[in-house]
Amino acid sequence: MNITRRVLVGAAAGLAFLTPMVLGSVANAKPLKIVAVVQSLNTEYNVLWADAAKAHPALADSTATLTILDGRQDVLTQSNLFDTAITEKYDAIIFIPVDIDAGNDPIQRAKSAGIPVFGSNTVVSQAELYDAYINSNDVEAGELLAKAVIDKAGKNAKVVLLEGMLGQSAQVQRLEGIQNVLKANPGVTVLGQNTANWSRAEAITLMENFLTSHGEEIQGVIAENDEMAVGAIEGIRSHGLDPKKLPVAGVDGIKDALEAVKRGDQTISILQDAKGQAQGAIDLALNKLVGESYKPRAAVWDVNGGKLVWNDGKEQHYYVPWLAVTSQNVGEILSGK
Repeated sequence: MNITRRVLVGAAAGLAFLTPMVLGSVANAKPLKIVAVVQSLNTEYNVLWADAAKAHPALADSTATLTILDGRQDVLTQSNLFDTAITEKYDAIIFIPVDIDAGNDPIQRAKSAGIPVFGSNTVVSQAELYDAYINSNDVEAGELLAKAVIDKAGKNAKVVLLEGMLGQSAQVQRLEGIQNVLKANPGVTVLGQNTANWSRAEAITLMENFLTSHGEEIQGVIAENDEMAVGAIEGIRSHGLDPKKLPVAGVDGIKDALEAVKRGDQTISILQDAKGQAQGAIDLALNKLVGESYKPRAAVWDVNGGKLVWNDGKEQHYYVPWLAVTSQNVGEILSGK
């Protein structure tokens, strides 16, 4: 078949007209709207999570937008924020629940409205409600905490336990891990156990109360997060004792705790990867919204050189590995922050 010059010119003109239209439609596509309903922006870990989420590459190139809503450590507030997200027709919700049970109903309402929900950090008891979720194994964290204190304080040590906000999944599951280790070490005595609500200030007061009641009988401190571990250290110091002589363990890897590990005031911090959990959750949401063509962009995934297996985003639950930070590796971790 002969193709005339007129046909070629006409085809080229058609392409020249069509291409800007196609490119324009792509460029003008509305970004996907994602909202994150978090526990509270008054704790360092949640701030680290939020900052990491806001740095996801998909936000920089306008693939998506992210709105972060503060749950203020309150079940009702989080429930109301879900209603706001539903009314404003967000494309996806990322949820860090305050309470392991109370978070179930808001997820169900969002799902009924056709909005997928993705978990991060803490979870709800009916985890099957999530489209997918990403966190770290909190039972394992509790076990690491208790083992670290007992290894240093001894198999017959007398310890105290500072718990997080009662009813949150991290508190429930970390306590389970701690109890697993205590059962395996029947010589260990728990002199005192109470919640400090993940709060440094409350932990100072609680630790001072423990010391007033038990004095130098206390040989170790198991704190379910680093804010409370740092608070306990301050309480120990204000009581006239040397924290270097009393093993203290916490979870999260916040900067003040890492500095305490470096000084020798804190025995161990179990570092929780806020960036991996935050950006991993956004990848899971975008994978659902965009479809199979979506390529994850968080560094945590194996396809980007990380350790967590992406598996085409097909899993419902992803565990981000913990990192135990001790005097041996704390310098390296601090220099990389």
